[in-house]
Amino acid sequence: MQLKKQQISLGLVNPKNPVNVASILRAAGCYGVASVFYTGQRYRFAKDFNADTKAFHKVIPTVGVDDLKDVVPTGASVVAIELVEGATPLPEFEHPENAFYILGPEDGSINSETLAWCDHVVYVPTYSCMNLAATANVLLYDRLAKSDYAKGNALIRQSRDTNNRTKI
Repeated sequence: MQLKKQQISLGLVNPKNPVNVASILRAAGCYGVASVFYTGQRYRFAKDFNADTKAFHKVIPTVGVDDLKDVVPTGASVVAIELVEGATPLPEFEHPENAFYILGPEDGSINSETLAWCDHVVYVPTYSCMNLAATANVLLYDRLAKSDYAKGNALIRQSRDTNNRTKI
């Protein structure tokens, strides 16, 4: 069983934690993300110490760039995910078919210059801010939950860990 090819890319603004980026790569692999771009030097210096246990970094292009605006995929709507006043709550957001999601750094925010060229700004309603990897997972799951997604035992068999053969 093959999952539908997604038109999703992620842009990470100066991520600092290689474990978070590795977790994002795992989520990207699970939810069909085509590519991941990142800015800044912090992850470049630390990326060799990653925790991408499924090795999705070998399958999903993970590219360091100077400016995310320069790599917006053709035809993609740019969606910033940030806790800023005036943003749309994620449960009310309708995901574009072709999306470039931009996520801010763990220890800061997406700057207003970047937010100005985004098509949408969305936030995840929580009682506190989540870390980068948690935000990416919630975002990608929300996109899946609102879509016409694949279901059934064939998908379960394809997706589960090799040590899991449980049936109900």
